[in-house]
Amino acid sequence: MAQIKKSDKPEVLEAMADLFKVFGDGTRIKILYVLFESETKVCDIAAKLFMTQSSISHQLRILKQAGLVKGRREGKTVWYSLADDHIQTIFNQAFDHVTEEA
Repeated sequence: MAQIKKSDKPEVLEAMADLFKVFGDGTRIKILYVLFESETKVCDIAAKLFMTQSSISHQLRILKQAGLVKGRREGKTVWYSLADDHIQTIFNQAFDHVTEEA
């Protein structure tokens, strides 16, 4: 596993901080959790989370800009999925950490 060293560039650490900020929102975590199951449309995410499509779209835009999700257009519909396996790994590590018994 890579270790953070004093010689690492500050911009890399800033990018890491930005990534953790994106993970710092409960709605975005719930959206990622829905996307773990399967590729999903905005309307279906909104229905599962009892939220408006507009609010889900806003959060998906942030997740997409952060490189955590990707969209695939099929006609007028956009299907969203996790960008890669790293996202689930990060999520699972955080889950294990917060559910670990001391």
